[in-house]
Amino acid sequence: MMESKTYLLIGLGNPGREYKDTRHNIGFMALDVLAEKIGARGMKVQSKAIITSALYNERKLILAKPQTYMNLSGQSVQGLLHFYKIPVENLLVAHDDLDLPFGAIRIRAGGGAGGQRGIANTIERLGTQDFPRLRLGIGRPPGRMEAKDYVLQNFSKDEQKNLQAFLSRAADAALEFALNGLNAAMNQFNGEMREP
Repeated sequence: MMESKTYLLIGLGNPGREYKDTRHNIGFMALDVLAEKIGARGMKVQSKAIITSALYNERKLILAKPQTYMNLSGQSVQGLLHFYKIPVENLLVAHDDLDLPFGAIRIRAGGGAGGQRGIANTIERLGTQDFPRLRLGIGRPPGRMEAKDYVLQNFSKDEQKNLQAFLSRAADAALEFALNGLNAAMNQFNGEMREP
């Protein structure tokens, strides 16, 4: 069987202006930075997602931002995987992660949802936990704040100072995954705990 050179890179978030700069939308933000880095052109709506694509180093990279709201993200992931006939190992889902400090990146081959509803829905729709993730640390809510309120807030002023560098590294991690594989990306980015 020929190795597939097509990769589906998905960023999770919520559609709508009011969510644009919230912590929950860091997957969308990282994807926007990646689209810029690789010169992705053209935009269309497919499988309830906004998608754009680029040919980069002989790889076809399809970037998608599901527009279903976070807890139904799996609909888009499943639809796009099937439509483009992409093997699940060529899928990378970027999402916010409360269990990592702000600025930390973790690439994983699979595993549970860890309370992230977009990931939970994707696991449910795909019928497997075995798909690569790009976990983007947003830290824990302060005091007694509910996680659901915290993720829908904008980043703090301090975080905003370091956000562009964080998103740029996240985009680099996704690109490393597509160009050189999961292990290379894990080796390069998982060791770095570059917190501001």
